[in-house]
Amino acid sequence: MPKIILDCDVGIDDALAILWLADRPGVEIAALGSVHGNAHADTAAANAQHVFDLVGLGHVPVAVGAESPLAQPVSISGHVHGDDGLGGHGPKAPPRPFAAETAAEQLVRLARAEPGAFTLLATGPLTNLALALHLEPDLPKLVDRVVVMGGAVTVPGNITAAAEANIFHDPEAAEAVFAASWPVTLVGLDVTMTAWLGAAELARIEADPRPRGRFAWSILQHYVDFYHGRYGIRGCALHDPAAAMLLLDPGLAEYTDWPVRVELSGDLTRGMTLADRRGIPEEQGAARPAIRVATRIDRDRVVGGFLDGLLR
Repeated sequence: MPKIILDCDVGIDDALAILWLADRPGVEIAALGSVHGNAHADTAAANAQHVFDLVGLGHVPVAVGAESPLAQPVSISGHVHGDDGLGGHGPKAPPRPFAAETAAEQLVRLARAEPGAFTLLATGPLTNLALALHLEPDLPKLVDRVVVMGGAVTVPGNITAAAEANIFHDPEAAEAVFAASWPVTLVGLDVTMTAWLGAAELARIEADPRPRGRFAWSILQHYVDFYHGRYGIRGCALHDPAAAMLLLDPGLAEYTDWPVRVELSGDLTRGMTLADRRGIPEEQGAARPAIRVATRIDRDRVVGGFLDGLLR
């Protein structure tokens, strides 16, 4: 089981992923870096502390990360996650002091101290990872692997017709991460939109009387309302929890290895994750590393495993 460094814009589905990961046998959450996206970076850091406290992980260091993308204005998804990122159920007390370093600095320091020991789970825009690559160009040699929740390779986007939100919120950072020579697994809308939490699963969470279940049910209300307004169905996709689950059990999905580029200039396609699926190596470009893209997921095992882990 890995030692995990989380990089999160802690909103509702990030919080659900942390709740699921907490006290998994053999799993160590070593640190968390916050980033802009579902909430502002400082709000996301406070949300991380709040969730960690709920599950007995208050000792995990939290570093505030990038407050804005590399090359565009910041955009916060408050309409999806609420003004506080947690559907109105964020922390009420002031946060404890955060780490005295940025999220990128924290990542580089830990990776240098224990080369190969850490897996990165990134469930927000990839700004911190891009900044860390700038600080330490050898970072790909110092981490075991990177699991990214983001992208829409074979399906439409969700923030535009072409782009998924985490990639759209910092396309330049995502392009830098995908171009680096480290093992990246991309868990995108191709699979997370099929990991759907429906009425029966929501009822099971609602019925759980314990603090973890009550918190999950509380934050899910805003999220489910957003999905209902968009799709007309009561439920939600388990985006970030699915990525966390595939990190621990890759056998829950099927994958294809493709070079993936991020569109940076198209008026209608900025943030699009474009995989070269032609299978012509001499045209794909030998210098471009392939990314392992999740293309199909075992929905029943993922949703059932999420509930069992959340409510155990």
